[in-house]
Amino acid sequence: MSSPVVLGIESSCDETGAGLVREGRLLGHAVASSMAEHARFGGVVPEIAARAHIHALTPVVEEALAGAGLRMSDIGAVAVTTGPGLSGALQVGVSGAKGLAYALGVPLYGVHHLAGHVAADTLAHGPLPDPCVVLIVSGGHTSLLLVRDLARDPIVHLGDTLDDAAGECFDKVARVFGLPYPGGPAIDRAARAGNPGAVPFPRPLTGPRDDPYAFSFSGLKTAAARWAESRTAGGLPVADGAASLQEAIADVLTRKAVAACAAYGVGTLVVVGGVAANSRVRALAEQRCAAAGITLRVPPLGLCTDNGAMIAAVGDLLVRAGAEPAPLELSIDPSAPLEYAALHPVAAVRTAV
Repeated sequence: MSSPVVLGIESSCDETGAGLVREGRLLGHAVASSMAEHARFGGVVPEIAARAHIHALTPVVEEALAGAGLRMSDIGAVAVTTGPGLSGALQVGVSGAKGLAYALGVPLYGVHHLAGHVAADTLAHGPLPDPCVVLIVSGGHTSLLLVRDLARDPIVHLGDTLDDAAGECFDKVARVFGLPYPGGPAIDRAARAGNPGAVPFPRPLTGPRDDPYAFSFSGLKTAAARWAESRTAGGLPVADGAASLQEAIADVLTRKAVAACAAYGVGTLVVVGGVAANSRVRALAEQRCAAAGITLRVPPLGLCTDNGAMIAAVGDLLVRAGAEPAPLELSIDPSAPLEYAALHPVAAVRTAV
Protein backbone atom coordinates (compact mmCIF):
# COMPACT_ATOMS: atom_id res chain seq x y z
CA MET A 1 0.00 0.00 0.00
CA SER A 2 1.20 3.51 -0.76
CA SER A 3 1.87 5.96 2.05
CA PRO A 4 -0.88 8.42 2.99
CA VAL A 5 -1.00 12.04 1.93
CA VAL A 6 0.47 14.12 4.76
CA LEU A 7 -0.76 17.64 5.42
CA GLY A 8 1.87 19.88 7.00
CA ILE A 9 1.02 23.07 8.88
CA GLU A 10 3.57 25.77 9.75
CA SER A 11 2.82 28.81 11.93
CA SER A 12 5.93 29.46 14.00
CA CYS A 13 6.47 33.09 13.02
CA ASP A 14 4.94 35.35 10.35
CA GLU A 15 4.19 32.83 7.59
CA THR A 16 1.15 30.56 7.61
CA GLY A 17 1.96 27.54 5.48
CA ALA A 18 0.22 24.37 4.39
CA GLY A 19 1.78 21.63 2.30
CA LEU A 20 0.87 18.17 1.04
CA VAL A 21 3.48 15.44 0.61
CA ARG A 22 3.30 11.74 -0.17
CA GLU A 23 6.30 9.40 -0.41
CA GLY A 24 8.74 12.29 -0.68
CA ARG A 25 6.84 14.08 -3.44
CA LEU A 26 5.41 17.57 -3.00
CA LEU A 27 1.82 17.57 -4.22
CA GLY A 28 0.94 21.17 -3.44
CA HIS A 29 1.52 23.96 -0.95
CA ALA A 30 0.48 27.51 -0.13
CA VAL A 31 1.88 30.27 2.07
CA ALA A 32 0.31 33.45 3.46
CA SER A 33 2.67 36.00 4.96
CA SER A 34 1.89 38.77 7.43
CA MET A 35 5.29 40.38 6.83
CA ALA A 36 3.80 43.56 5.41
CA GLU A 37 1.89 44.09 8.65
CA HIS A 38 5.13 43.89 10.66
CA ALA A 39 7.30 46.01 8.34
CA ARG A 40 6.35 49.35 9.89
CA PHE A 41 7.49 48.06 13.28
CA GLY A 42 10.86 46.88 11.96
CA GLY A 43 10.28 43.31 13.12
CA VAL A 44 7.68 40.67 13.92
CA VAL A 45 5.01 41.62 16.47
CA PRO A 46 3.84 38.34 18.10
CA GLU A 47 0.20 39.37 18.63
CA ILE A 48 -0.16 40.55 15.04
CA ALA A 49 1.38 37.30 13.80
CA ALA A 50 -0.97 35.15 15.89
CA ARG A 51 -4.05 37.00 14.66
CA ALA A 52 -2.87 36.72 11.06
CA HIS A 53 -2.48 32.95 11.44
CA ILE A 54 -6.08 32.66 12.68
CA HIS A 55 -7.36 34.34 9.52
CA ALA A 56 -5.01 32.56 7.11
CA LEU A 57 -4.95 28.96 8.32
CA THR A 58 -8.12 27.65 6.67
CA PRO A 59 -7.55 29.48 3.36
CA VAL A 60 -3.98 28.20 2.95
CA VAL A 61 -5.05 24.61 3.65
CA GLU A 62 -7.82 24.96 1.07
CA GLU A 63 -5.42 26.54 -1.43
CA ALA A 64 -2.88 23.75 -0.99
CA LEU A 65 -5.56 21.11 -1.50
CA ALA A 66 -6.88 22.87 -4.59
CA GLY A 67 -3.39 23.15 -6.06
CA ALA A 68 -2.85 19.42 -5.53
CA GLY A 69 -6.26 18.49 -6.88
CA LEU A 70 -7.17 16.82 -3.61
CA ARG A 71 -10.04 16.92 -1.14
CA MET A 72 -9.92 17.13 2.63
CA SER A 73 -10.90 13.46 2.81
CA ASP A 74 -7.70 12.52 0.93
CA ILE A 75 -5.52 13.56 3.87
CA GLY A 76 -4.14 10.54 5.72
CA ALA A 77 -2.01 12.25 8.39
CA VAL A 78 -1.40 15.73 9.75
CA ALA A 79 1.98 17.17 10.81
CA VAL A 80 2.40 20.51 12.57
CA THR A 81 5.19 22.69 13.89
CA THR A 82 5.21 22.46 17.68
CA GLY A 83 8.37 24.52 18.25
CA PRO A 84 10.44 26.54 18.40
CA GLY A 85 8.68 29.80 17.58
CA LEU A 86 6.31 32.45 18.87
CA SER A 87 4.01 30.98 21.52
CA GLY A 88 0.73 32.46 20.25
CA ALA A 89 1.58 31.68 16.64
CA LEU A 90 2.43 28.06 17.42
CA GLN A 91 -0.81 27.67 19.39
CA VAL A 92 -2.87 28.62 16.34
CA GLY A 93 -1.20 26.02 14.15
CA VAL A 94 -1.33 23.23 16.72
CA SER A 95 -4.98 23.92 17.54
CA GLY A 96 -5.90 23.86 13.86
CA ALA A 97 -3.93 20.68 13.23
CA LYS A 98 -5.51 18.93 16.20
CA GLY A 99 -8.97 19.85 14.97
CA LEU A 100 -8.29 18.58 11.47
CA ALA A 101 -6.69 15.33 12.65
CA TYR A 102 -9.58 14.67 15.02
CA ALA A 103 -12.25 15.48 12.43
CA LEU A 104 -10.60 13.31 9.79
CA GLY A 105 -9.70 10.49 12.18
CA VAL A 106 -6.04 10.50 11.13
CA PRO A 107 -2.78 10.48 13.13
CA LEU A 108 -1.10 13.71 14.20
CA TYR A 109 2.65 14.37 14.34
CA GLY A 110 4.52 17.20 16.05
CA VAL A 111 7.51 18.48 14.12
CA HIS A 112 10.54 20.54 15.10
CA HIS A 113 10.62 23.65 12.94
CA LEU A 114 14.34 23.38 12.13
CA ALA A 115 14.01 19.73 11.12
CA GLY A 116 11.43 21.01 8.65
CA HIS A 117 14.04 23.25 7.05
CA VAL A 118 16.36 20.27 6.73
CA ALA A 119 13.62 18.14 5.14
CA ALA A 120 12.70 20.89 2.68
CA ASP A 121 15.71 19.93 0.57
CA THR A 122 14.40 16.38 0.11
CA LEU A 123 11.40 17.73 -1.81
CA ALA A 124 13.75 19.05 -4.51
CA HIS A 125 16.69 16.65 -4.41
CA GLY A 126 15.46 13.39 -2.92
CA PRO A 127 16.54 11.58 0.26
CA LEU A 128 19.37 13.06 2.30
CA PRO A 129 22.70 11.21 2.13
CA ASP A 130 23.63 9.40 5.34
CA PRO A 131 25.51 11.20 6.74
CA CYS A 132 25.44 14.81 5.59
CA VAL A 133 26.41 18.14 7.10
CA VAL A 134 23.58 20.66 7.29
CA LEU A 135 24.04 24.40 7.67
CA ILE A 136 20.86 26.05 8.96
CA VAL A 137 20.85 29.82 8.55
CA SER A 138 17.77 31.87 9.40
CA GLY A 139 16.59 34.89 11.34
CA GLY A 140 16.80 33.14 14.69
CA HIS A 141 19.11 30.18 14.11
CA THR A 142 22.58 29.47 12.74
CA SER A 143 23.75 25.90 13.27
CA LEU A 144 26.02 23.26 11.80
CA LEU A 145 24.54 19.78 12.13
CA LEU A 146 25.57 16.22 11.39
CA VAL A 147 22.46 14.45 10.09
CA ARG A 148 22.00 10.74 9.46
CA ASP A 149 18.47 9.30 9.26
CA LEU A 150 16.36 12.40 9.90
CA ALA A 151 13.27 10.44 10.96
CA ARG A 152 15.02 8.00 13.31
CA ASP A 153 18.40 9.24 14.50
CA PRO A 154 19.34 12.02 16.91
CA ILE A 155 20.63 15.19 15.27
CA VAL A 156 24.21 16.02 16.24
CA HIS A 157 25.09 19.68 16.77
CA LEU A 158 28.60 20.50 15.58
CA GLY A 159 28.19 24.19 16.35
CA ASP A 160 25.55 26.83 16.99
CA THR A 161 25.34 30.59 17.22
CA LEU A 162 26.48 32.02 20.54
CA ASP A 163 24.47 35.23 20.15
CA ASP A 164 22.93 36.85 17.06
CA ALA A 165 22.05 34.55 14.18
CA ALA A 166 23.05 35.49 10.64
CA GLY A 167 19.54 36.57 9.68
CA GLU A 168 19.23 38.67 12.82
CA CYS A 169 22.48 40.41 11.92
CA PHE A 170 21.11 41.20 8.46
CA ASP A 171 17.88 42.63 9.92
CA LYS A 172 19.56 44.81 12.54
CA VAL A 173 22.25 46.20 10.24
CA ALA A 174 19.70 46.89 7.51
CA ARG A 175 17.85 49.15 9.94
CA VAL A 176 21.08 51.06 10.69
CA PHE A 177 21.69 51.40 6.95
CA GLY A 178 18.20 52.81 6.45
CA LEU A 179 17.00 49.76 4.52
CA PRO A 180 13.52 48.22 4.93
CA TYR A 181 12.48 45.12 6.86
CA PRO A 182 13.12 42.25 6.26
CA GLY A 183 16.80 43.09 6.20
CA GLY A 184 18.18 40.02 4.44
CA PRO A 185 16.54 40.61 1.05
CA ALA A 186 17.13 44.36 1.36
CA ILE A 187 20.87 43.87 2.01
CA ASP A 188 21.05 41.40 -0.89
CA ARG A 189 19.46 43.89 -3.30
CA ALA A 190 21.61 46.81 -2.16
CA ALA A 191 24.79 44.73 -2.36
CA ARG A 192 24.43 44.21 -6.09
CA ALA A 193 25.70 47.75 -6.71
CA GLY A 194 28.43 47.62 -4.05
CA ASN A 195 32.04 46.51 -3.64
CA PRO A 196 32.32 43.51 -1.25
CA GLY A 197 35.89 44.48 -0.43
CA ALA A 198 35.15 48.13 0.35
CA VAL A 199 34.83 47.70 4.13
CA PRO A 200 37.11 45.31 6.07
CA PHE A 201 34.42 43.95 8.39
CA PRO A 202 35.63 41.28 10.86
CA ARG A 203 35.13 37.53 10.43
CA PRO A 204 33.97 36.42 13.90
CA LEU A 205 35.27 33.21 15.51
CA THR A 206 37.67 32.31 12.71
CA GLY A 207 40.88 32.42 14.74
CA PRO A 208 43.01 29.32 15.43
CA ARG A 209 41.90 29.19 19.07
CA ASP A 210 38.20 29.70 18.42
CA ASP A 211 35.57 26.97 18.34
CA PRO A 212 35.81 25.88 14.69
CA TYR A 213 32.06 25.40 14.22
CA ALA A 214 30.46 27.99 16.52
CA PHE A 215 29.06 31.27 15.19
CA SER A 216 28.82 34.79 16.55
CA PHE A 217 27.46 37.75 14.64
CA SER A 218 26.89 40.33 17.38
CA GLY A 219 30.39 41.79 16.97
CA LEU A 220 29.96 42.03 13.21
CA LYS A 221 26.63 43.80 13.77
CA THR A 222 28.31 46.29 16.09
CA ALA A 223 31.20 46.86 13.66
CA ALA A 224 28.74 47.61 10.86
CA ALA A 225 26.77 50.01 13.06
CA ARG A 226 29.92 51.90 14.08
CA TRP A 227 31.07 52.10 10.48
CA ALA A 228 27.70 53.56 9.48
CA GLU A 229 27.73 56.07 12.34
CA SER A 230 31.22 57.29 11.40
CA ARG A 231 30.10 58.15 7.89
CA THR A 232 26.84 59.99 8.49
CA ALA A 233 28.43 63.39 7.90
CA GLY A 234 29.71 62.60 4.42
CA GLY A 235 26.86 60.36 3.32
CA LEU A 236 26.58 56.62 3.78
CA PRO A 237 27.73 54.38 0.89
CA VAL A 238 25.00 51.85 1.56
CA ALA A 239 25.77 49.59 -1.40
CA ASP A 240 29.40 49.12 -0.34
CA GLY A 241 28.38 48.54 3.27
CA ALA A 242 25.74 46.00 2.27
CA ALA A 243 28.09 44.14 -0.06
CA SER A 244 30.86 44.04 2.54
CA LEU A 245 28.53 42.85 5.30
CA GLN A 246 27.05 40.16 3.07
CA GLU A 247 30.54 39.02 2.08
CA ALA A 248 31.62 38.74 5.72
CA ILE A 249 28.59 36.66 6.68
CA ALA A 250 28.82 34.42 3.61
CA ASP A 251 32.55 33.94 4.19
CA VAL A 252 32.14 32.78 7.80
CA LEU A 253 29.16 30.53 7.08
CA THR A 254 30.66 28.72 4.10
CA ARG A 255 34.18 28.52 5.51
CA LYS A 256 33.01 26.72 8.64
CA ALA A 257 30.55 24.49 6.78
CA VAL A 258 33.13 23.25 4.27
CA ALA A 259 35.64 22.72 7.08
CA ALA A 260 33.10 20.60 8.97
CA CYS A 261 32.54 18.41 5.92
CA ALA A 262 36.27 17.83 5.59
CA ALA A 263 36.76 17.14 9.30
CA TYR A 264 33.96 14.56 9.47
CA GLY A 265 34.64 12.98 6.09
CA VAL A 266 31.21 13.96 4.74
CA GLY A 267 30.74 14.47 1.01
CA THR A 268 27.49 16.46 1.00
CA LEU A 269 26.67 19.89 2.42
CA VAL A 270 23.02 20.95 2.67
CA VAL A 271 22.33 24.65 3.21
CA VAL A 272 18.80 25.51 4.38
CA GLY A 273 16.79 28.26 6.06
CA GLY A 274 15.79 31.76 5.03
CA VAL A 275 19.36 33.03 4.64
CA ALA A 276 20.03 30.16 2.21
CA ALA A 277 18.11 32.34 -0.25
CA ASN A 278 20.88 34.97 -0.09
CA SER A 279 22.61 35.17 -3.46
CA ARG A 280 26.15 35.54 -2.11
CA VAL A 281 25.76 32.71 0.42
CA ARG A 282 24.59 30.41 -2.37
CA ALA A 283 27.33 31.49 -4.79
CA LEU A 284 30.20 31.24 -2.31
CA ALA A 285 28.96 27.88 -1.01
CA GLU A 286 28.87 26.58 -4.56
CA GLN A 287 32.37 27.89 -5.26
CA ARG A 288 33.94 26.48 -2.10
CA CYS A 289 32.17 23.12 -2.31
CA ALA A 290 33.29 22.68 -5.91
CA ALA A 291 36.89 23.42 -4.93
CA ALA A 292 36.70 20.91 -2.05
CA GLY A 293 34.95 18.17 -4.04
CA ILE A 294 31.82 18.42 -1.90
CA THR A 295 28.30 18.04 -3.27
CA LEU A 296 26.18 21.10 -2.42
CA ARG A 297 22.42 20.90 -1.99
CA VAL A 298 20.30 24.01 -1.50
CA PRO A 299 16.47 24.02 -1.74
CA PRO A 300 14.74 26.20 -4.33
CA LEU A 301 14.11 29.76 -3.13
CA GLY A 302 10.43 29.06 -2.44
CA LEU A 303 11.33 26.30 0.03
CA CYS A 304 14.06 28.21 1.91
CA THR A 305 11.73 30.44 3.90
CA ASP A 306 9.09 29.06 6.30
CA ASN A 307 6.44 26.92 4.59
CA GLY A 308 4.08 24.04 5.26
CA ALA A 309 5.67 21.78 2.65
CA MET A 310 8.76 21.29 4.78
CA ILE A 311 6.64 20.26 7.78
CA ALA A 312 4.70 17.85 5.59
CA ALA A 313 8.03 16.44 4.38
CA VAL A 314 9.04 15.60 7.96
CA GLY A 315 5.60 14.14 8.65
CA ASP A 316 5.92 11.97 5.56
CA LEU A 317 9.32 10.70 6.72
CA LEU A 318 7.95 9.94 10.18
CA VAL A 319 4.96 8.06 8.76
CA ARG A 320 7.16 5.96 6.48
CA ALA A 321 9.58 5.26 9.34
CA GLY A 322 6.73 3.91 11.46
CA ALA A 323 7.11 6.61 14.12
CA GLU A 324 4.55 6.86 16.90
CA PRO A 325 1.96 9.62 16.37
CA ALA A 326 1.68 12.46 18.86
CA PRO A 327 -0.52 12.10 21.94
CA LEU A 328 -3.83 13.92 22.15
CA GLU A 329 -2.27 16.19 24.79
CA LEU A 330 0.24 17.54 22.23
CA SER A 331 1.33 21.03 23.18
CA ILE A 332 3.95 23.53 22.05
CA ASP A 333 7.53 24.23 23.09
CA PRO A 334 8.51 27.75 21.95
CA SER A 335 12.19 27.24 22.83
CA ALA A 336 12.60 23.57 21.93
CA PRO A 337 16.18 22.43 21.28
CA LEU A 338 16.76 20.49 18.08
CA GLU A 339 17.37 16.88 19.09
CA TYR A 340 15.02 14.86 16.88
CA ALA A 341 12.78 15.69 13.93
CA ALA A 342 9.66 14.68 15.88
CA LEU A 343 8.67 17.04 18.68
CA HIS A 344 5.77 15.89 20.85
CA PRO A 345 5.78 18.09 23.96
CA VAL A 346 2.96 17.72 26.47
CA ALA A 347 2.06 20.64 28.71
CA ALA A 348 2.14 19.99 32.43
CA VAL A 349 -1.33 19.69 33.92
CA ARG A 350 -1.89 22.00 36.87
CA THR A 351 -4.21 20.83 39.60
CA ALA A 352 -6.00 23.06 42.07
CA VAL A 353 -4.91 22.82 45.68
